[in-house]
Amino acid sequence: MSIMDTVHTVNSIHASQPIGVFDSGVGGLSVLKHLVRVMPSESYVYLGDTARVPYGNKSKETVQLYSKQCAEFLLQQNVKLIIIACNSASSLALEVVRACSNVPVIGVIEPSAHAACAATKNHVVGVIGTRATVGSGAYARALSERAGADSVSVIHQACPLFVPLAEEGWTAHPASRAIALEYMKPLRDAGADTVVLGCTHYPLLQDIIHDAIPDATLIDPGYYAALEAQRVLASMNALHQEHAVPDTDIEFFVTDIPATFSQVAKLFLGFDVAAPKQAVIDDHAIRQH
Repeated sequence: MSIMDTVHTVNSIHASQPIGVFDSGVGGLSVLKHLVRVMPSESYVYLGDTARVPYGNKSKETVQLYSKQCAEFLLQQNVKLIIIACNSASSLALEVVRACSNVPVIGVIEPSAHAACAATKNHVVGVIGTRATVGSGAYARALSERAGADSVSVIHQACPLFVPLAEEGWTAHPASRAIALEYMKPLRDAGADTVVLGCTHYPLLQDIIHDAIPDATLIDPGYYAALEAQRVLASMNALHQEHAVPDTDIEFFVTDIPATFSQVAKLFLGFDVAAPKQAVIDDHAIRQH
């Protein structure tokens, strides 16, 4: 089911309802950052499934189950739209979540594939991500579908060290720069003129990635997912017009509260956030504590 097919099934959505965002952990906060910038008057509910992170090493069936539970939790918070701010869940569970939702559902892969196809001049696109995301081939499929008659050569590169570097705050460390140069070498050698940052942590390292492949356009999936969310809500006349203060109009839930949540959240979002609330997992659902 497409986004617009989902839109046609929606009833009784009001502009004042919040937008729901879920991720397997805290990386999806980079998507939330773009949502807040693109739509500062909206309110948001963020769910991080930190008790079961990462999704990338789980089976397809498990990722689909976890994603469905996350979506159902957000629906209980009366959200008007759901963003799957997780590459693994977007690649494996998008249609499952859409099937169980009565509001539109947007993943991070489709919008960024569209943007990458529009940006590339030589039809050589690099995709960097975790081993799981790269191995899934989800971006290659989405890029091929978006390219249509124009063939696109996709160069994949797993960058497993980028996530711990980002969470450690080593965004400009010499070691991070050396690692970025090494990771980007296959993309430089292939002549990639566009690179998709296929992990929600990678935008934190955008400067050193750009320095490692300076002639390429970097595609941040969170930004394009935010634009798609804005477009879908506008088409439904469901954008909230009243001003809201972004850092006081976000409700955070996590399934396990990491000791470093506030520190890492500020790193991603650029502002202090309220302490997250506990969401409890049982055998059948995620519920508010």
